[in-house]
Amino acid sequence: MSSRLFLSIGEAMVELSQQGGDLWRMGFAGDTLNTAWYARAFLGEAWRVAYFSRLGTDPFSERMAGFLEANGIGTGFIARDPKRNVGLYSIELHEGERSFAYWRGQSAARHLADDETALQAAIDAAGLVYFSGITLAILAPDRRAVLLDEVARARRAGTTTVFDPNLRPALWEDAATMRDWVTKAAATAAIALPSFDDEAAAFGDADLAACASRWCEAGAGEVVVKNGGGPIALLDGEAGSEVIDCARVAPVDSTGAGDSFNGGYLAARLQGLPPAEAARRAHALAARVIGRRGALMPMAELVALRG
Repeated sequence: MSSRLFLSIGEAMVELSQQGGDLWRMGFAGDTLNTAWYARAFLGEAWRVAYFSRLGTDPFSERMAGFLEANGIGTGFIARDPKRNVGLYSIELHEGERSFAYWRGQSAARHLADDETALQAAIDAAGLVYFSGITLAILAPDRRAVLLDEVARARRAGTTTVFDPNLRPALWEDAATMRDWVTKAAATAAIALPSFDDEAAAFGDADLAACASRWCEAGAGEVVVKNGGGPIALLDGEAGSEVIDCARVAPVDSTGAGDSFNGGYLAARLQGLPPAEAARRAHALAARVIGRRGALMPMAELVALRG
């Protein structure tokens, strides 16, 4: 029996992380890539993991494609654009918390949904489709609509569709536009993975329960409200609600915390674990990730944790 496909859709970028003084380390990261990375580590051989995006033909794009392949993330759904290149961002840390600067205006990934036939074929091949609010934000409005239509179609066909709003207001035209598209995306999501602090700021949610309820009312199926390492709210239209107590961990570097949680959670759910146990495992993974610098723990270390 052939392995099933975990398809992550979005933008991967060159990451420059400050190592002290004038020293910077180059890597590759991006919210949907990070989640694919952690899912790859914990899914084993029963699932393939692939990335859907667009890169340039520049040396950094070539390096990124090689990096993905070397770590078990398929690049067969990544198109190439000779007129654009890969985006770049930098991270500076202040007491474990991040500040970012971005150079992504010429990113080829902004056109990842231009080829509707390729997008449909990739989604049709997948058992799980994952995308984020950043995926939507970088697209032109008509391309956002195309992507959501395809994800909604996949959900109706029984594919597990997953959305993390990952709210980044600076990427959107304005706050109202962001809220509108994120709410539309909720209706396409069999699983939604919002973060409470961001959601409360954007939508005015009073507490975890209010946040989870709003997502269910918008059409999401299973909702997991992350909370900066604190208690996690779970809500499912069929199974009811639950709050999982989690101990907060002081971060060395909070980069990738939510993305690693998502990857760990989805891997656990795809392997049959119930939401509460999946959330506990995902929290434990994220706690490890924020205890070191960078968005991506080495793949070999993660596979060793899997056992």
